[in-house]
Amino acid sequence: MIDKATRIALACALATAAAAARADITIGVVLPLTGPTSALGIPVNNGFKLWPDQIAGQKIRIVTLDDATDPTTAVRNTRRLVTEEKADLIIGSAATPVAVAMADVAAESGTVQFAMSPIPLAQGKDKWSFRLAHSSGLMAHAVIDHMKKQGIKTVGFLGYTDAYGETWLKDFSEQAPKAGIQLVATERFQRTDTGVTGQALKLAAARPDAILIVASGSGAAMPHRAIVERGYKGKIYQTHAAASQDLMRVGGKDVEGAYVVSGPALVAEQLPADNPSKAAAMDYVQGYEKLFGPGSRNQFSAHTYDALLVLQQAVPVALKKAQPGTPEFRAALRDALEADKPVQASQGVLAYKPDDHWGFTPQSPVVLKVVNGAWQLER
Repeated sequence: MIDKATRIALACALATAAAAARADITIGVVLPLTGPTSALGIPVNNGFKLWPDQIAGQKIRIVTLDDATDPTTAVRNTRRLVTEEKADLIIGSAATPVAVAMADVAAESGTVQFAMSPIPLAQGKDKWSFRLAHSSGLMAHAVIDHMKKQGIKTVGFLGYTDAYGETWLKDFSEQAPKAGIQLVATERFQRTDTGVTGQALKLAAARPDAILIVASGSGAAMPHRAIVERGYKGKIYQTHAAASQDLMRVGGKDVEGAYVVSGPALVAEQLPADNPSKAAAMDYVQGYEKLFGPGSRNQFSAHTYDALLVLQQAVPVALKKAQPGTPEFRAALRDALEADKPVQASQGVLAYKPDDHWGFTPQSPVVLKVVNGAWQLER
């Protein structure tokens, strides 16, 4: 027969176990809700409205802070989330230079980071950082393949001076010559610049077959318009950070005919039935546009939706090893993410590995064309 003291001890143990089982999963979010990259951060944040209240029976607690597109602010916010809020996961930033700064805190604290931008980290330096955005190398391959089919031989480059622009320049420069494409002119500008007249004149004078613009959100329209206004008649390409309605809204008729590399979510209805992202892309588009209206879909909130799909697969595995709120759970979550189990997400197929924290398969990107102010899938 169990004595009273033993019964009390057992009851306390069961209560403690039940409380642990109900522990919240705390997700710290750091995004540019203000500043020059807010056009990316706001839709990423809107994407959380598609999330359920629980994952694998565990309640989700989301704490969101504004990085104002400033790396110093982002680092301070990230430290607060991992120390004061005991975050199990950090999501952010949507601005590449800002997300790079956050990666250091993720590594120091042993906290998984979901970067919503293509952060360039050396292999091994990204032990705790996983990207939900496509790598510039992967997207550059898709752009170059499309250029080759178009018969393009020479290209001019106009891109940001920061990590996003320089990474694209490096990846494009390395891959283009292998396809018989020569980079004949290179110009740069700051995210905060309000004009690129001088750079546009130099590029137009070089007369390349095509120009690649590396910019983001509504900021991608300004250099595009400047090039067109300088009389350039060749083909113009944009990167995946420009894959939003802001490009058409700000660029108007000047961006007609532009080519934009993207994840497949933007053209969910146009995807062939056998595309592995078709179902997830349709689910994302229908859910998001029900909340925010027709045509509101965008590259950035789709990443948030895909983060949910990834967590729905990884969290149950991590919970078998540890409970939220502990270093052991954070490590178990990282291990579960690295298990190389494909997730058919809205933006492509993701399969992270210990030596690959990008995840997207080579077939994931698509190239879109702006036709009558809307996206048309290039086949």
